[in-house]
Amino acid sequence: MAPRRSPGPLLSFSERELQSAESSIVFNPESLSDDPNASKKRWYHYLPLCGTVILILAPQPSWLYVLVDFHLQTLHQPAIFMMHLLITYTLTFMAFSSLIVCLARDPGPANPAPSRLEGADGEGEEIGLTEALMPDRDFSSPDRWCRKCWAPRAERTHHCSICNRCVLKMDHHCPWIGAKCIGHRTYPAFVHFLCCVSLLATYVAVVAGKALWHAFQNPFAVHEFTPVHELGLAFTGGVFSLTVGSFAAYHLYLISTNQTTLEHIAPFMLLRHLPPLPRDGHSLSDPPLEPELSYVQRRIVRDAHGQILIYDVGLKKNWAQVYGWNTKYGWAFRLWCGGASAGDGKTFPRNPRSDEMLAKLAREIVKADVDR
Repeated sequence: MAPRRSPGPLLSFSERELQSAESSIVFNPESLSDDPNASKKRWYHYLPLCGTVILILAPQPSWLYVLVDFHLQTLHQPAIFMMHLLITYTLTFMAFSSLIVCLARDPGPANPAPSRLEGADGEGEEIGLTEALMPDRDFSSPDRWCRKCWAPRAERTHHCSICNRCVLKMDHHCPWIGAKCIGHRTYPAFVHFLCCVSLLATYVAVVAGKALWHAFQNPFAVHEFTPVHELGLAFTGGVFSLTVGSFAAYHLYLISTNQTTLEHIAPFMLLRHLPPLPRDGHSLSDPPLEPELSYVQRRIVRDAHGQILIYDVGLKKNWAQVYGWNTKYGWAFRLWCGGASAGDGKTFPRNPRSDEMLAKLAREIVKADVDR
């Protein structure tokens, strides 16, 4: 009796066909989204940006009118006139330069194509088709995998539901700069823009206020329409210096404590950094989820949020992470337009005391779960 032959495969492919099929696969995160058009910007998305530009340029005619009438024709001070022009237009050009950086630069591409992953040494490593489709990642870990992009997610990276993408060290989504996210590569330029606008508004308000006070004391020495322009400049400059200035001061505080806006306003993001919880004695997930927490546990997390600064490594190092430079005259570029943050935006040094404080927080949460 002849031996029974095992059935062969229904389909067989050569090695060249497998390689061509593997290279033809293109990873597109937008194709995995429920709304592929969510990241496409319409014309109305740029209306706030137009408003930003108009608000910066609109006071310029009144500003020139006040300088010419007050410092040239009334006080006859051409040197002071030129000084005010130089300071105000330098701040204006610096504000527009950092605004252009925010518009033209990507805030931080977080998800490269899975057929080529970047290693620790910065060089790409080719992976196969199986590894690309089923990467060796922990799908349940919220800080390592994005379930919306279905791609690896680096540390401090967040998914923007408006832009439909992940952004390295995402700070927030800003509609005033073209409906773009502020991330690792644009955050210094964004803070630079806020500081320049705040300084410009404060300077205009102070100079216009002094000119208005002089007009009240010498009503017949100035033109009758000049106080109207001075009053408008002093009022609008004061309003913008308070609003934009407070926003700039808030971000200066975030830089000093090495936080992002999302990390500062979302206390329950600490849950993803907790160490592994005990397997028994509680009913929480690992890591715990916000809806699972009771009122007492939520209060514990909120109280610990202001004390556990995971990435705070000191004032000098915190500022060096955002505005550090490597070249000899790198400070000039930072002073002019802000530039981008140093580093790769994927790994960050941690506060050496944060692990101990997170472990203590985990014990308090588990204890509160047992007591309820």
